Amino acid sequence: MNGSAPATPGTPQPHPRSTPIDLTAAHAIPAADSTTPSTPEQPAGNTVEHIGAVVYFSSASENTARFIESCQLSGIGIAVYRIPLKPGSAPLNVREPYVLMVPTYGGGDAKKAVPPQVKRFLNNPANRAWIRGVVASGNTNFGTAYCAAGDIIAAKCRVPFLYRFELMGTREDTRKVRDGLARFFRDHRG
Repeated sequence: MNGSAPATPGTPQPHPRSTPIDLTAAHAIPAADSTTPSTPEQPAGNTVEHIGAVVYFSSASENTARFIESCQLSGIGIAVYRIPLKPGSAPLNVREPYVLMVPTYGGGDAKKAVPPQVKRFLNNPANRAWIRGVVASGNTNFGTAYCAAGDIIAAKCRVPFLYRFELMGTREDTRKVRDGLARFFRDHRG
């Protein structure tokens, strides 16, 4: 992606403009973190060409999960991975180009906008190496912090902020995200 290819097959190369997300001791990567790629929650459909992946986080409200489900991404060749909700779960290890879809937390406080689970995921350099863009949801009641998680991640990882939508999104949001992701991955092949 972006003109950089792995030095040897299967060896991920860091995104040339990727920088770590702010680390605190609570978000440090465990020493036992595996580099074995995780299995997608929804593999790309076997009747279509695999074109990329979406990694998402959804809280207990499941708003982001429902939005992902309505996009039917596996049917257009996009694998879907989910960042675990519970801290004790096995870590997610993604080793292919992906767009991150994230809800905004913090109730209007931009400093708390990125969910801790997403910080943990992105603080793994091997996961961060494959991010290619971000989509964020939020609540317009958060004012200037609306979809702030997307702004923060896009800036820190130096990737494009592709789309923002409110809460669970609308049918129009679903269509735009599905079509936009298909176009994004086709236009950004390595």
